[in-house]
Parts: sequence; C-alpha cells; structure tokens
Amino acid sequence: MPTPVCLVHYHEVGLKGKNRASFENQLVANLRHALRPYPIERIRRISGHLLVELADERVVRDIFEAVRQVPGVARSSVAYRCERDEQEYCDAAITALAEAGNFESFKVHARRSNTDYPLHTIDINRLVGSALCERFPDKQVLMHHPDVIVYVNVVQSDVYVYATSEPGVGGLPVGTAGKVVSLLSSGFDSPVATWMVGRRGATVIPIHFSGRPMTSDTSEYLCQDIMRALAPSGIASRLYVVPFGASQREISLAVPQSLRIIMYRRIMLAVAERLAHIEGAKALVTGESLGQVASQTLDNITAVNEVVDMPVLRPLIGSDKQEIMARAQAIGTYELSSESVDDCCTLFMPRRPETHARLDEVHEAWELFDHEAMISSLVEAIEYVDFDTCASYRPPRSMRTWHNELGPANFGER
Repeated sequence: MPTPVCLVHYHEVGLKGKNRASFENQLVANLRHALRPYPIERIRRISGHLLVELADERVVRDIFEAVRQVPGVARSSVAYRCERDEQEYCDAAITALAEAGNFESFKVHARRSNTDYPLHTIDINRLVGSALCERFPDKQVLMHHPDVIVYVNVVQSDVYVYATSEPGVGGLPVGTAGKVVSLLSSGFDSPVATWMVGRRGATVIPIHFSGRPMTSDTSEYLCQDIMRALAPSGIASRLYVVPFGASQREISLAVPQSLRIIMYRRIMLAVAERLAHIEGAKALVTGESLGQVASQTLDNITAVNEVVDMPVLRPLIGSDKQEIMARAQAIGTYELSSESVDDCCTLFMPRRPETHARLDEVHEAWELFDHEAMISSLVEAIEYVDFDTCASYRPPRSMRTWHNELGPANFGER
C-alpha cells in the first residue's frame, strides 16, 4: 500500500564532490531540529534525495511546508512510497495527480537510480501515462510546459511517486560556512541581511544595539519577535543585546554633530568584533545598501570599516528598498519591521549628517572621547536570550554563565 512521505531535494549540496557527505549530514541534522514538533520516524539519504519518514501520515502537508523553509532545500515534495508493483504505483500516480489541484495538462517523468528493474523509463512513462489518461480523460498530455508533472522514481527496492512539489529556499545548510555576527535592528534591512547569510550556510549570531536607558526596550522585544519569525530557517539561536543609549549620549556631547552617526557605527562594529572573537565568528554582517542613507555612502562605509580587522559582509549592498521589502515579506519579517519603535537608530540623530566623511576629521573626532573604555564597558554590559532554533549553534564557554542575572533568566521580564 502506498505510504505518504516527504522527499527533500537539494541542488548545491549535490555539487560538493568529496565534501558532499558532510553537507548532507548537516542538512539532515538541521531538518531533524526543524521538524522536532512533528512525529518523525527518521530522516535518511536515498540516491540524491533525503527521505522524511512519518510516524503520523496526517502531518505530511505540515512537514512539506516546514521543510521548504530550511536552507539547503531546493524543493520539497509530498510523495508516495510504493513497492515495485505496477498497479500500486499507477494507483499512487492517480492519487498524486488528483491532489495536485486544478490543471489542464500533465506529463509523466520516470527515472531509475539503478538498472535492476526490468522496465525502462520509457516503458514506465507509457504505463503510468496510460493509467492517468484513463482516469483523467478530459486532461491533455503535454511534453513541454505541462501544468503538472507526475514523477515516478525507482530507487533501490522502492518506487516514489509525486506531483505536489514546491521550491524551497535553496542555498546551503546552516552550519557549513562558519559563524558570523550580524548587527540586527527592528527595521527591514538587517533581518533580511541576517537571513541571507544564513541561507549561504553561516551560523548567525545577531547583536542588537538598544537605545536603553534613553529609550524604552520595545525594540528589544521586536527583535525577539523577528528571531521567532526567522526560527523556521534555523539560522540563529541566540540574540545578544547591548544597552547603547548612554554611550550615544556621551558621543553626542563630545563630537561634531555631523559625525555622530559615524562614531555610533564605529563603536557598534568594534563591539560586534569583540563579540565575534568570543564566539569564534569569522565575519560581521550589516544590512547596509549603498547610498540608501547618509551613513551608507562609500566614504562613510570606509570610515566605519577601518575600526575592525575582520571582514564585514553586506549582502544587501546592491539592493534597493523595494527588493529588500519584498524579501522581508517572503521570510515573514515585513509586518514586524513595519512597526515604528524608538531605538538607537533614532536617538541623538544630527540634523545634517556627514555624507562624505574625511578620514582625518573622523580620526580627530574619534579621539574626543575614550572609545576604548566605552567599547570595553559595552562588551561587559552585553545581555542575551536563547531561542534554541539553530542545530549548529554552540555557545562559547565564556558566555554560558556570563551575565546570568541580566541575560537568560530575566531578559524576557523587562
């Protein structure tokens, strides 16, 4: 009797040559972590796919949707596993096509991963196609661009039949590209940038600079909601928070008004780099888009970058706002980022920010306050909250009990 299963297809992982097994194993681990709420029997590899076997067939559609959100998954399919019985897999094909929704045309695509099955793929196509034409006489068979394709894959001792198949997010499994620290705000840009580097296999450690105590902590709760929205992708498990408001006030009183934003950004990157060293991360990530605001001109980016030694990744650098907002809608952060809250980005803003900073003036302003002491004090004041949504994240030993009173135990009570 045909058994519903979920077939997971991947693309880039299959191109990794001798490293392919490690990528597949990480994807399996990530899928197990993402599917913990569901009754899963096991996840295993079968001939270029991953197979999710269910303990309860009724949740196959929920699992199908959850799998699509995991980086590394190219497609997710609701399939029927059959024995090598012609009648059985023809019946499964009829069921699969009936569940595919409205359609006017279809075709059958058969494939064998081994040659010990006596029927050739052409014969399987004819056999299953004949059964489908008999069951759906008003539908047209099209070899090119049909509405639905019914796949019949002979793999080892089983036959997998499916027609319901949707794209996943693609990319690489989280945990295969090392750690990065991402500067996360409650706006549109940085959640999208965070998701994009996670989709490329990075384990992401977000850090949020709050305007507290000069503003409320609303942005912190909004960032927690953003973390929950990103949870299905499994890209991040821990959110760090830095109370930055008092430091911004100190900077605003010490440096020329036009250079405030550059000083804020330099301090943020320096603190993020310190955290990256603690976490063992290899790069920083920001949501900057070239020329979008005053701080994101080439001159200002250069002035900010020089304060850190590690690479700063800017996945949105060539994107416009409409593209970023469209991506935010796709990953589920758009509504959250649409909320207007006070945070460090709105605190002590200059009336006329510098758009083309000169490095000599930046260096002079940098020496007008004790930046080293400020960076150290901000690192010491870091708080964090854990979400347990990333299979590849391991906290550093020095942070497991660090700020135990302010961080994991009481952060959510603020």
